[in-house]
Amino acid sequence: MRYAFIERHREVWPVVVQCRVLEVSASGYRRHRGRGTAPAASPGQRVGDLALLVHVRAIFHEMKGAYGWPRVWRELRDRDIRAGKERVRKMMKADGLRARGKRKFRVTTDSSHGLPVSPNLLDRKFVVAEPNRVWTGDITYVWTDEGWLYLAVVIDLFSRRIVGFSMNERMTRELVIDALRMAWFQRRPAPGLIFHSDRGSQYASGDFQKQLKDFGMKGSMSRRADCWDNAVTETVFGSLKVERLHGMRFPTRRQAKDETMDWMRFYNHKRLHSTLGYVSPMTFEANRKVERKESGEEERHAA
Repeated sequence: MRYAFIERHREVWPVVVQCRVLEVSASGYRRHRGRGTAPAASPGQRVGDLALLVHVRAIFHEMKGAYGWPRVWRELRDRDIRAGKERVRKMMKADGLRARGKRKFRVTTDSSHGLPVSPNLLDRKFVVAEPNRVWTGDITYVWTDEGWLYLAVVIDLFSRRIVGFSMNERMTRELVIDALRMAWFQRRPAPGLIFHSDRGSQYASGDFQKQLKDFGMKGSMSRRADCWDNAVTETVFGSLKVERLHGMRFPTRRQAKDETMDWMRFYNHKRLHSTLGYVSPMTFEANRKVERKESGEEERHAA
């Protein structure tokens, strides 16, 4: 029965992956295949419990434990596999497949300084109608056996896409400047973009503020000790740590960097984002371009 299932789903999942999930040998499958094959299942049909479990397990492990049942169900639907929400929820619960839980993290912001502070231009208006109008930035940390690794990111609020980042063993103004420069060189936004951050000394530094001015950007900062003013970036960091880094040990900073960059690629390209209607940030941007082209907005902007 299991060999027949593998044969029917050769075009969906690699044979080696299916054999590992179903706990059968690849050599046994090859012997079975030599005796004849079963007809392929039609796309989009409702699958049996064994077939569905293979798909669920494969998606769960492909996403490295980041998805709970709602996102797994949506991923199944996107792959044209029919299954009810409750069926997926119960199956994952019975199989012990649970998304990583939440945990608390220490604060990295040092706002006890005498540097100038920008007004809060964002004022928690996290929904933005166009790309490259409002970016947010923040710093987080990853522990390794070699010491701390600090990560600074720049996020476009329109699509929640990570458009710039920098990593270093020290939490300096160069860390956030490098992330901003990466974002600017990738996106080349028009003057007037709002860059929102917390009141940390790195963002309040004269060098960072000069860089904003050189790029034609307007600085905006959260109120003192109010993490909700930069909630989007805090949420991205929470997802990184809960979905990927929690429980992992990194002997070197290099290994931590590689794992972090792998998650950021996953986040931008594949992770289903609830705020975006359960598509990835890059898919959301691509859909917006199609909408603009179909409505003729691009031609009007060009004119």
